[in-house]
Amino acid sequence: MKYVLAFDIGGTNTRLSLVNEKYEIEKQLILPTVSGSVEDFIQSVFDITDKLNINMDDVISCGAGVPGVVDRQNNYIIDLPNVYIKDIPLGKRFDEKFGKKMYIRNDAEVACLAEAKLGAGKKYSRTFFITVSTGLGGALCIDSINQDYVTEVGHTALVYKGILTEYESLLSGSGIPHLCQINGLEINSAKQFFDLVRQKDEKIMPVFEDWLTLFSQFLQLMQNSYEPEIYCFTGGVFKNKDLFFEELQRRNPNCHLVECVFKEDAGTIGAAVYAFQCASK
Repeated sequence: MKYVLAFDIGGTNTRLSLVNEKYEIEKQLILPTVSGSVEDFIQSVFDITDKLNINMDDVISCGAGVPGVVDRQNNYIIDLPNVYIKDIPLGKRFDEKFGKKMYIRNDAEVACLAEAKLGAGKKYSRTFFITVSTGLGGALCIDSINQDYVTEVGHTALVYKGILTEYESLLSGSGIPHLCQINGLEINSAKQFFDLVRQKDEKIMPVFEDWLTLFSQFLQLMQNSYEPEIYCFTGGVFKNKDLFFEELQRRNPNCHLVECVFKEDAGTIGAAVYAFQCASK
């Protein structure tokens, strides 16, 4: 049996999994993502690898999905905006430390790869993945191959109530408090926001309506730009899907919206798929 290490590095947590060639997760560890310092971040990746306590001789390669911009040729991370660090030589340092090649790609891209190859999109040619968590990310696969021309879609600019901002800054888990602030409401977290939506709070409901409208605008922009046949959703915000997902489906009948088969493991399985693909080249 062949194995890879799959890193799913998010703005909040880092998951490390030992995955076999059948794409079964045999061992997994989740720790908070260390932010603000390149050296501390790299050390935290080393630490979680050590804590997983596996025989590295059994591992043929490593894949990592990260929430930012990557130089894939050199497995070098250019920018992790939600982790507040830039210029991170993670691939080189990991190879030096463990003697294993780490192949790094944007987290939405590897998660899209999982859904396109093995999940909800496996019967479709054009699969678009959307994660709504600390940030807002998206990626496109055509015939189970990542498309490099898709940019950081969450950072697409828009004007909301006279303010130049980005979709991520309004729709994501970290953006929802900002959306509320623009509307004169002090909300500390997306959880608090959705708790108030559940209670049908009269001050929150107009902001929730704006959130739904903005999300629909975002989906139509993706549809016009990339023409997906299916959209696969996951992320921490999606835990509140009972409040909004059917409504998004109703408002966007030209978009086939479904939940990821792999849910929160989409990034892990995608990183494993990527690691196996790269190791076979």
